[in-house]
Amino acid sequence: MTRKNKTTTLNGSERGPDGDPDCTEVLEDDSRSILMGIISQLGKGTDLHRVTLPTFVLEPRSMLERITDFMSHPELLLEATTLADPLERFIKIVGFFLSGWHIKPKGVKKPYNPVLGEMFRSRWKYANGTEGIYIAEQVSHHPPISAYHYASPENGIMIQGNLRPKPKFLGNSAATLMEGSSTITLEGWDDEQYFITMPNVYARGILFGKMVMELGDSCSIKCPKNGFGFFSGQYNTVIGKIKDEKTGQVLKEISGAWTNELFINSPKSSSKKQSLFDVKRSSIHPMIVEQEQHQENHESRRLWSKVTDAIKQKDQDTATNEKMLLEDKQRSDAKERQKQGTSFQPQFFELNNITNEYILKNIIQSNDR
Repeated sequence: MTRKNKTTTLNGSERGPDGDPDCTEVLEDDSRSILMGIISQLGKGTDLHRVTLPTFVLEPRSMLERITDFMSHPELLLEATTLADPLERFIKIVGFFLSGWHIKPKGVKKPYNPVLGEMFRSRWKYANGTEGIYIAEQVSHHPPISAYHYASPENGIMIQGNLRPKPKFLGNSAATLMEGSSTITLEGWDDEQYFITMPNVYARGILFGKMVMELGDSCSIKCPKNGFGFFSGQYNTVIGKIKDEKTGQVLKEISGAWTNELFINSPKSSSKKQSLFDVKRSSIHPMIVEQEQHQENHESRRLWSKVTDAIKQKDQDTATNEKMLLEDKQRSDAKERQKQGTSFQPQFFELNNITNEYILKNIIQSNDR
């Protein structure tokens, strides 16, 4: 693959010499011909979970780890816990959610599909002397479901979510429909909850043109307790509104680009827009992950280490072989369970039969969604 020379911003994301915030990529002819051969066998709307993709389109990390991108700017979330005004809290939660989407690999890269029972653990240390901890587990393979839980007990913050990505082939693009949702709970404000749905992800330029990842369709944040809602529905830009859901009154308008800067202003106001989040001025908070040799065998970085090493060394044959070994092991385990008449049981999460979502074991959540 050929790439533009790139520079690294303060936050670690890649930008080309021409200030390319979209991290576009142009494939070499041999790589594109491999993709063309696969695509020629697909029909529009095909579920890509059952298609084996070449390793050069893989981002060398698991989806379980990629979810942590949304915890990259904790200062917004921590500040929300200190604000007495419900609307100001809601605005900080919106900014926190929107801040994680600028982090993406060069061109079109797809994280590893986690194998059943795979897990990822990490933590963060914050300037106020507190910590945040995260655990995720692949709780289902068909359909694929990633369950995750973040907690910062000293700050009274909990995030619980299920991700059910559904990739589809659309011609010159592929879409990942980001089904599932997240719930942010602020315990210090009487367990105030924010229910979040995500935008869909599109890979453009698969057959011709520059390959780039873009966001589209709609996303939302709702806080039933305070009656606020945020809705955005534009393609690859943020144009959203914060409303009082009881009256329909628009309280704030948010605009900008996921990969650049986001602005907020009052509707019909003549005053200058204020910055809500600026990618160029931000820095990704460092995440702490146990060294691979100390991880359990089914933890993401250790589990995928041979594939990751091969991809980084541009050894696609070895990467493909190691990936196939993991996938064959998963199929073999499934056949053994079927033979013994048993079913897979997640280690850390359990299904809530009321919400039909997986939650961390021994965690009780309210059902006021």
